[in-house]
Amino acid sequence: MNVKKAAVIGAGTMGAQIAQAVSFAGIPVVLMDMQEEGVQRGLETVRKIYQARVEKGKMKAADAALKTALVAGATNYEGFGDVDIVIEAVFEEMTVKRQVFTALDAVCPPRAVLASNTSSLSISAIASVTRRPKQVVGMHFFNPVYAMKLIEVIPGLDSSPQAVSDVAAFSERLGKIPIKVQECPGFVVNRLLLPYLNEAVFALQEGAASAGELDEAMKAFGMPMGPFTLLDMIGIDIAEKVSQILHDAFGPRMPVAPLFSELIQAKRFGKKSGAGLYRYDGGKDDEISKILQKVRKATGIVGTRFSPERLLLLMINEAAICLQEGVAAAGDLDTAMVAGTGFPQEKGGPLHYADQVGLDIVLSELERYAGELGPRFWPAPIFKRMVGAGYVGLKSRRGFFNY
Repeated sequence: MNVKKAAVIGAGTMGAQIAQAVSFAGIPVVLMDMQEEGVQRGLETVRKIYQARVEKGKMKAADAALKTALVAGATNYEGFGDVDIVIEAVFEEMTVKRQVFTALDAVCPPRAVLASNTSSLSISAIASVTRRPKQVVGMHFFNPVYAMKLIEVIPGLDSSPQAVSDVAAFSERLGKIPIKVQECPGFVVNRLLLPYLNEAVFALQEGAASAGELDEAMKAFGMPMGPFTLLDMIGIDIAEKVSQILHDAFGPRMPVAPLFSELIQAKRFGKKSGAGLYRYDGGKDDEISKILQKVRKATGIVGTRFSPERLLLLMINEAAICLQEGVAAAGDLDTAMVAGTGFPQEKGGPLHYADQVGLDIVLSELERYAGELGPRFWPAPIFKRMVGAGYVGLKSRRGFFNY
């Protein structure tokens, strides 16, 4: 597929950044939103990204102006008759997305690929409302799009190999790293990341460590930011919504920490609301202590232990389960977490890191935490199988990878 013109639906943060990435590759793109005010905000986001590049000396002003001019705003579908690909980036709600795809199917040319930037919803369910399910593919970008290289490419049940290949090739044209992921709730990055973040919230609500101590511990491990800084950046409400989707799919393995709902009730959504797990107006924060006390009283669980491994084990275990299920290859799972979350590159990703630690030790620690904290730590069956066969990682020269 030779993309000569693209479109992006939804001019919010992600949609505007995706449109900028498309224009940066020299491709004309329509940025569409239902409200003119939203379109103008999106176009301003595009301008600001290019202006920042100019100010940092990464781009000449004239080149930035040419790239910016490739993005056209729209409040309707009139300019969609000749697009080659459309990327939907609207609110993460199945009903809304289905409405968008029904409209796109009616106005886009038959050849056009319809892609969704959903982070967790079923591509097959989205595609089912169109007459072209073979040309509907997941194309999940990461925030900030201009900096994050990863794109998860997700086939639905009916997606054709050609459409999947076209989206992967288009991703590479944007300068991104496409990773093919079999359809499942949360795909790869969110499916591995949310248990890690959720466990940080469990540790905090149980008094295992303070938010600052937990964040510093994970930064010392090599993560680009601590879990609570990341949660406040993502949005507590968004993280809780994805956690609920994962819980609905995977049950007791992915319980949602009660602290999430208390933060949402207190309208502490993160940076965007001025307070989440941290407060951002510089004032004293007494509210979070009261919320934590309330949750501890309700659960009766206080004083569990913390180590960075407590969080990392859940990420490693879910990566192993994804490998068992054929969601992605071992190397792609690791690449996704390095490129999509900033997992320390020198540690190679969760599966390489497990090999470095030793799969026998990982298995033992999972079993210990399962006894202390419950079934969310129950080891993936592949661990016992591999350890029993002597595949214990780097020290045996064979584990998830050969050495």
